[in-house]
Amino acid sequence: MKTKLLNSLMLAALAVPGVALAEAASPHTVSANVGFTTDYIFRGIAQTSHNPAVQGGIDYSHASGLYAGMWGSNVSWIADSGAVATGSVTMELDTYFGFRNSFAEDFTYDVGFVRYNYLGNYTENAVGGFAKADTDEIYGAIGYKWLTAKYSYGLGQFLTVPGASGTNYFELNASVPVGDSGFTVGAHIGKQTYRGTAAAAFANSPTYTDYKLSVSKDIGGYVIGLAYTDTNASPFYTYPANGGDWAKGTAALSVTHAF
Repeated sequence: MKTKLLNSLMLAALAVPGVALAEAASPHTVSANVGFTTDYIFRGIAQTSHNPAVQGGIDYSHASGLYAGMWGSNVSWIADSGAVATGSVTMELDTYFGFRNSFAEDFTYDVGFVRYNYLGNYTENAVGGFAKADTDEIYGAIGYKWLTAKYSYGLGQFLTVPGASGTNYFELNASVPVGDSGFTVGAHIGKQTYRGTAAAAFANSPTYTDYKLSVSKDIGGYVIGLAYTDTNASPFYTYPANGGDWAKGTAALSVTHAF
């Protein structure tokens, strides 16, 4: 009798409009983003000779913490630096994968691999001491609330610099929401250290430190950001004929939409 009553109640519930059995949430998430910036700055250095860039990417994540994705942007720094003997390269396409999760209270971690791919039919300027720009890195990060420390380690040649295995980048990042205003204030400091025999051969060391302050706000799904970046990298990254000093203090405005 109890079984028949239970079955009758379940059938009655399903017959009522708006009442349904809950579906299990999928452990898979796919998202995408597209954006525009007035100046593409990577680790304090202009990648488009202080010109605008259109950017976008797609990401996959699993509830376990696994993730993978790709991200792209137009660039001009490889040709503008004289690293190209023939041909052209105008696009960066990064591919990456990793694992992130939390531990203890308010702590997070993230480990992974990223490859910076520079697309184009070009030959590197070997006479000038340049290598292909494609670069592989592994990285690890630990976060506590709004503060994150991250270390990236180069596995071979690094961004046209040959013989630079062990080149690394250490950074501290802070991202702090401003109450209920919808604004987020960010601060960053990082140090790019070049390693290897070829890297040590430069007359002016390419090793440098960069700094950044930023503010952003999400307005209807569009994140508007303003950032000011500066470094102590001059004069190594100065190209008067192509955008001037790529490492100088620069303000950049960006708009990003995720969907």
